[in-house]
Amino acid sequence: MRDPETFFRALSDATRLRCLLLLLAEEQLCVCEFVHALDLSQPRVSRHLGHLRDLGIVTDERRGQWVHYSLSPDLPVWALEVLEAAFQAEALSDVRQRLAGMPNRPSISCN
Repeated sequence: MRDPETFFRALSDATRLRCLLLLLAEEQLCVCEFVHALDLSQPRVSRHLGHLRDLGIVTDERRGQWVHYSLSPDLPVWALEVLEAAFQAEALSDVRQRLAGMPNRPSISCN
């Protein structure tokens, strides 16, 4: 990630913000888990995750047919603190409940 302005622009989109907050809570998720939790189409979720990856905010790892995303280990401390504060304010209880109810979660079954 290049600078704070780039980071905050990434957070200005609700889908990207929710993806990052889910990653903060879950550490690593597959695209299909984001799709289920956020109730959005796969292309839309993938486009947003790709943007976050291109900015260096998240990293991806292919495991067979699944692509798993996690927060970049290179995120500066201030960026993690911003995400943690946003997580406390946002809570995401509805999104996390949908994710918890997802049958055959690949992150659980692939580990």
